[in-house]
Amino acid sequence: MRTVINFWKKSLFLGWTWGMCLWIGSIQAQNDTTYIINYADKIILKANLDTRTDAFKYKNREDGSQLHLVPNSRYRMFLSLDYEFIGVSVGLVPKFLGANADEDLKGSTSFTDYNFRFFFGKWVQGISYSRTNGYYVRNTSDFVPGWSQGIDPYLQFNDLSNSIYGMSTSYVFNPNFSYRNIVYQNEWQRKSSGSLVASLFYDYSILTLNEESVEAKEKFFNVRLAPAYYYTWVLHQNWFLSGNVSPSLGIKTSKYESPTDTATETERNTYFTKQLSGGINLGFSSEKVIFGINVNVSADWYNEDASTSVETDQFYGLLYVGYRLEPPKAVKKLFHP
Repeated sequence: MRTVINFWKKSLFLGWTWGMCLWIGSIQAQNDTTYIINYADKIILKANLDTRTDAFKYKNREDGSQLHLVPNSRYRMFLSLDYEFIGVSVGLVPKFLGANADEDLKGSTSFTDYNFRFFFGKWVQGISYSRTNGYYVRNTSDFVPGWSQGIDPYLQFNDLSNSIYGMSTSYVFNPNFSYRNIVYQNEWQRKSSGSLVASLFYDYSILTLNEESVEAKEKFFNVRLAPAYYYTWVLHQNWFLSGNVSPSLGIKTSKYESPTDTATETERNTYFTKQLSGGINLGFSSEKVIFGINVNVSADWYNEDASTSVETDQFYGLLYVGYRLEPPKAVKKLFHP
């Protein structure tokens, strides 16, 4: 009964938050074309480099013990292309930037990421797939007596993989604010402005462990509603500073499968998830050249059971540089026959 009551409390809070977003968004200013320059008719080539990692932290709240799993990858690179109403990016872990450093101590990690995005006025639709394989235990010293950092190898899960099939739907309330200037850089914010941006995130993920004596698979379905507020200050003709904050609530369902000699053991659970994220972006934009740096922080958590919680706390940076150019005639004809 208590679980049902908590569920309705959180649902009412989420509904109230969503209603406030709709009300505030409805009274914002009407569109003014001097605020935003759209470059949908240009091909935008961009490279991103970030330090974000796909990490997990399992914490036992009774005795305070933790298991911190992280991949052996220092940087991720994304190459992207945007034109008209569609954009695509591909992510990888480049060897020349020090990825998989100290493989003899931390093991090897592979990373793949594909993102597609579609722009329809104030709506942005995203589709993504990512896979990370290979993790090590950052707090190995808690499990191995006498372990020495930099000398002894970390505990490793070389066949632990996390695959995520994700989608997101976002709506920008203020037509004078460019969400795409901050996130995708295919627009240029010319005057300071802010807006509420309501996003719905939903994904299906598969966490697979296939070690010598352990074989297990856990499947998750996540849905999360995130009302965010963004504001961009135009500091100079070409420079801007942007900030954002976003609390969110969601529901995660899981199905755990572990094969035995006679059958496959299955366990199903439902969790309530909470997240708080924010960031600051300092950028430069012109008719052709764009570049900038982002600093982001996020924390999400949920209680796996009465004594165990799962947390992911991240503080990471992102550097991007891009160029806008005229599309070839053949490409123009493809979109405008």
